[in-house]
Amino acid sequence: MFVNIAGYRFVDLPDRDSLRAPIREKCTDLGLKGTVLLSHNGINLFLSGREGDIDEFVSYLEADDRLRGISLQKTQSDYQPFKRMLVRLKKEIISLGMDEIRPADYAGNFIEPADFKKWLDEDREVIILDTRNDYELRVGTFENSVDLDIKSFREFPEAAKKLRQDKSKPVVMFCTGGIRCEKASIVMENQGWENVYQIKGGILGYFKDTGGAHWKGDCFVFDQRVSLDKNLREASHEMCFKCREPLTPDEMKSDKYLLESYCPYCFTEFTCKPSRKTAQRRARLAIRALS
Repeated sequence: MFVNIAGYRFVDLPDRDSLRAPIREKCTDLGLKGTVLLSHNGINLFLSGREGDIDEFVSYLEADDRLRGISLQKTQSDYQPFKRMLVRLKKEIISLGMDEIRPADYAGNFIEPADFKKWLDEDREVIILDTRNDYELRVGTFENSVDLDIKSFREFPEAAKKLRQDKSKPVVMFCTGGIRCEKASIVMENQGWENVYQIKGGILGYFKDTGGAHWKGDCFVFDQRVSLDKNLREASHEMCFKCREPLTPDEMKSDKYLLESYCPYCFTEFTCKPSRKTAQRRARLAIRALS
């Protein structure tokens, strides 16, 4: 069994460049796979390994006072859902394109998952705002949530400007683990929203603490598992080899789906005809299946 962790922290890291090699070496020595993003304003990590190795890496990371106590979302899987180990230097650990938005200086207001569930149980009047991309929403979202219909987080500020709800009403925002909401909440407050909250720990934290009450479907994740159910176990979605869209089992039964070729989201009359490379690969697979 493998342990998968995801976590982040917005913090000034002026020595970002010098952190890269030691972190990569430590992860490699421990047999971890995944991605660590480093910027001058923080760290964002997704890692998988044996429990003892994950614990050792966390202890190594916490030797740096700036990275001590990072809130980590933990799940388990039968395999490592990442193909390789990468440590990348980035301008932003989550791209928004607004340098003036600095969660390291101001993080906004959080609401505990249990408290938000209570609000929903009581049918309290609240705007539930999904900050994620359109393909993530198709996998699952909260009941009665607002869909901004965005394809990347960089579109969030302009999409938020189009909201027509009363800005004095409480808004609860959410994303997978919380990192997008830390920036999005500042954007919303700057646009005049008066009562903005973000779910602490994101969707995964909500699943862990509440069992996923009031949630419809599963949760998209950015690794080979594609989606997790309310028990934080791998769900039934697969990803299109060509366009990377998440697919349900029913969508994979469509006549517009062909393994490693196209799916209902990227199907056109031109994709029906496989490329020479694809045809050769299918031929090799067919021969292998018969041997």
